[in-house]
Amino acid sequence: MNTQKKFTPFHRLLHWIMAIAMPILFITGFLRMYWMNKNNIVAVIESKTSEIPKEQMTDIAKAIREPMWQWHELFAHVMIFAFLARIIYMLVKGIRFPNPFKSKQPLKERLQGFTYIYLYLFVFISAFTGICIEKDLLSTYHEQIEAVHKWGIYWFPIFILLHLVGIVLAELSNKKGITSKMIGGD
Repeated sequence: MNTQKKFTPFHRLLHWIMAIAMPILFITGFLRMYWMNKNNIVAVIESKTSEIPKEQMTDIAKAIREPMWQWHELFAHVMIFAFLARIIYMLVKGIRFPNPFKSKQPLKERLQGFTYIYLYLFVFISAFTGICIEKDLLSTYHEQIEAVHKWGIYWFPIFILLHLVGIVLAELSNKKGITSKMIGGD
């Protein structure tokens, strides 16, 4: 495959939009689940005053977290748009990644293929469950959908690790310079 075709400005733009959106989604999700958890904030407020009713403390906690949640939703929309654009772009341009199930595929190419599958599956599941939560779709299964969506906290670091290993392997192989091509073009 021709790398110039692969790393067009549009391809690189989509890559970097996703590369920026993913950590923001991870950080806002992580903060919401752990350090900025509503119950944690209420406990802090409660420890500092006993004059505010519990319901009001919960409202204060929600108000504190609201801007963070708005960032999460904004970058979720950005991520979904970039993901769909990337899929369409790949289909139109005929860009393919190595098939990890192909017999006699070199290990490096097999890992690359699995990493792509992992990324696309991870993003699809996160986007689908996020849309279901935002639009209150499949409300009967809300708790299960929300639980799956929260697994992104674990999927993201695994993907980053796989991506970094892939970059190192590419730089040590016949694809040396692939990183600078993804940053600055061919």
